[in-house]
Amino acid sequence: MFLQRVRNKGIRLGTLFDRAAARHPASPVILDHDLDVAPERGRRLTLTEVADIVDDLAARLWAADVRTRDRVVIHKTSCFDISLLAVATARIGAVPVLLSPHLDGATVAELIRRVDRPHLVTDVAKLKNDLPPSVTELSRQVIVPSGSFQDAIDLSGLSGAPRVAPVTMPPDHPIMITHTSGTTGIPKLAVHTGHTFQSRYRPQGTVARLVRGSEPIAIHVSFVHSRMYTAMPIAILQGHPVIILANDDPADVADTFAQVPPGLIEAHPNAFMRWEQLADDPRGPFARVKVFSSTFDAIHPRTVHRLLGASRRKNPLYVQMYGQSEVGPIAGRTYSRKRREEADGRCVGMPFPGMTSVRVVSRDGQRPSKSSPGHIEVRSDGRIVTYLGEHARWQKQVNDGWWRMGDLGYRTKWGCLHLLDREVDQIPGIESTLEIEDKLFTRLPELTECIIVLDGDGAAVPVVATKDDQPIDPKAWQTAVADLPAMNQPVHRRLEDLPQTATTKIKRLELAKQLRGQ
Repeated sequence: MFLQRVRNKGIRLGTLFDRAAARHPASPVILDHDLDVAPERGRRLTLTEVADIVDDLAARLWAADVRTRDRVVIHKTSCFDISLLAVATARIGAVPVLLSPHLDGATVAELIRRVDRPHLVTDVAKLKNDLPPSVTELSRQVIVPSGSFQDAIDLSGLSGAPRVAPVTMPPDHPIMITHTSGTTGIPKLAVHTGHTFQSRYRPQGTVARLVRGSEPIAIHVSFVHSRMYTAMPIAILQGHPVIILANDDPADVADTFAQVPPGLIEAHPNAFMRWEQLADDPRGPFARVKVFSSTFDAIHPRTVHRLLGASRRKNPLYVQMYGQSEVGPIAGRTYSRKRREEADGRCVGMPFPGMTSVRVVSRDGQRPSKSSPGHIEVRSDGRIVTYLGEHARWQKQVNDGWWRMGDLGYRTKWGCLHLLDREVDQIPGIESTLEIEDKLFTRLPELTECIIVLDGDGAAVPVVATKDDQPIDPKAWQTAVADLPAMNQPVHRRLEDLPQTATTKIKRLELAKQLRGQ
């Protein structure tokens, strides 16, 4: 798209922190955890110090015989050093392949096999407890940040390795490989280039400008998700102090925000759902927030209403962007306090002029509408260039440059895009499971999660989680569902027992299989 191509020289991930430190050397980076690769550095660093850590890690990887154009799988316990290792890998011209810490060992082994004998950066705990022995045979070599494991290279033992000059790869060369959510099976490996990453950066870059440069930006995004590598550059290149959260526990988040109040928060929708309870915290952890932002799933209106009500800023906003790992942000909208709690949460906004396009293709010959939704297809220069080892699968989703999202929806006469369901999650007789879930969240404040899936008999079953795992009052439930399509009685689960992706989305198909198995 035209505005994504103007002066697009690629994101230059390897020198990201060098360039940010040159502009804002003392700008702080605040962590809620210690770095596994540099625990002695503490939890408050400057951009200059972070740039030095990345430079040092790049030197150690080079000393470990990682070379330009090599692939480096990074799969370790969740920590910001995943991002630092990724940037350090890109700094020497190698390609980081980021695998979620939450993937099971068999899935990790299969993805390593697809990458074709990469270097593997992991930790001793993963090797001892989670990964099968086959990962060592599938990898060129195994590198651990610290400690010892049979035949693994200890990165900490390479301290003092000579620094190496950064390597700048062409913008159309792969800059990073991430994986899809895996909600429908083994994740796919998405190949990004410097050009596609920079294209994604542009629609999102304007959001950070809604807050002053001196205001901190808090980021709680999976360290292996592509969004992390556009959210982080936007923040640090504009000079914002940055708060990096690995932990989404509400009590810990409240402690962090009470000490360093953010002006903007970027997080997964499910994290914001967990943080709803902080709206009542007397310390006011959201008091200074001007903008709440997410670029993943559509969010429930109840959550937006609670978050905006907790801000003491004059006109706070919730910025929601609709997108996908494969294409980046495609459409966006804002919520303000003026929108009612019952506002239509299925509206995900408008495409970005000059940058992204959206169309909805009919499935049955009728014009797509709420009662007859069509396939959502999009255009963006942020689209990945292939699925590693599965290019034919990638081609199946491309139609004359249009990318099929796998979602069903329609556009209003004003052009607003409405997302109703994933194709694989559609339930006969229900126009939108997501819309019903929105209504139940609004009507039952005790809900912390609600997912509607099919049981073995083809009936719709709401699977719910509640605050403090308290049972739902049967009368309140009957009142809440009185005007909704017929469903079975709710099945109660603990939130932590629901199968989740790296971005805390619920794996609906896996959840349905669990119910059928019972």
